[in-house]
Amino acid sequence: MIKQRRALALALVAGVAAGGLTGTAAADRAPLRELMHRLTTVDGGPGAVLHVRDRRGGTVLTSGVADVTSRAPMRAGSEYRIGSMTKPFVATVLLQLVGERRVVLDAPVERYLPGVVRGNGNDGRAVTVRQLLQHTSGIPDYLAHLDRQEILRNPLVHHDTRGLVDFALTHPRTFEPGERWGYSNTNYLLAGMIIQRVTGHTYGREIRRRVIGPLGLRHTSVPGDSTAIPGPHPRGYARPGPDAPLLDITAFNPSLAGASGSMISSGADLNRFLGALVGGRLLRPAQLREMMRTRSTRNPGDPVDPHHRAYGLGLESKTLPCGGLYWGHSGDVLGFKTAGGATVGGGQATVMVNLDPGATRAQGDDMTAAVRTALCR
Repeated sequence: MIKQRRALALALVAGVAAGGLTGTAAADRAPLRELMHRLTTVDGGPGAVLHVRDRRGGTVLTSGVADVTSRAPMRAGSEYRIGSMTKPFVATVLLQLVGERRVVLDAPVERYLPGVVRGNGNDGRAVTVRQLLQHTSGIPDYLAHLDRQEILRNPLVHHDTRGLVDFALTHPRTFEPGERWGYSNTNYLLAGMIIQRVTGHTYGREIRRRVIGPLGLRHTSVPGDSTAIPGPHPRGYARPGPDAPLLDITAFNPSLAGASGSMISSGADLNRFLGALVGGRLLRPAQLREMMRTRSTRNPGDPVDPHHRAYGLGLESKTLPCGGLYWGHSGDVLGFKTAGGATVGGGQATVMVNLDPGATRAQGDDMTAAVRTALCR
């Protein structure tokens, strides 16, 4: 009898890890299953994986395929490019430097990068470090002015960070610093440059030393110029046009994204990171409070945001349908789209789809719904 019970317990654990749930557990997960199915059917994604964790344990749900040619299913332990989910890592390092009194949040960018932010109304003397991290600087987004089709044609090209910043600054600032909220990847290229100027090390080395190593994130890396994903991973796809076939864009030089979005991770590692960050294990209380001091991403004249999204310093909050907030970020990079979040109560959820760009408009909403539903389960 004891052996039978042990065998049954092991079978149930294996079923949860694979996402194969029955009975009450299956009923509880039915909304998540439906969302995962939508992501890999009507939303256009080849495959999707969702990692959910709370104080009782973890669950992984998968849908679709990791490779459209071989039809290999999506694996639970996959690594993938996380795009702008890199930003909370960068903001964490910069806020650690604030806690060490090596950086002042409300000091001008000019103090750390003299002469770098200049031209077309952009002025590092008028923009603060806080405004970089909160996307209230008004500095134009370099990605908004690049030719996406050219990037898809030449994904292995190296891009110099300073060159990308200088390119952004050939365009006029988008608003007076502090006047509005406006997402700009250039802000985080500059944040990475500040980390290097202050520490003498690249932002990637500081992330490895201060975050990846201490948390034991074995499937997380800052790849630099490496075009490969080191661990087991799905293929990443893009759809160049509405009726175009999928393009395999797995091999990609992430120097294009740099400190704004170059990192690689897994769902389990991202959950561990977000849980540690929100739980106060990475920042001193004063710096965590600053990170969580948010402002609405809705500017005057914008449509009403049903999720009440608000942005702190590299970390955003959204409302939960069951009450309260969760903290996290989303990420888009060639081949992959990610969204994740954590609650102060100890829940974490991260979802990934191996398609970007080229999904339906509903994809982002369904990914957000998967995270919100998982955190309210």
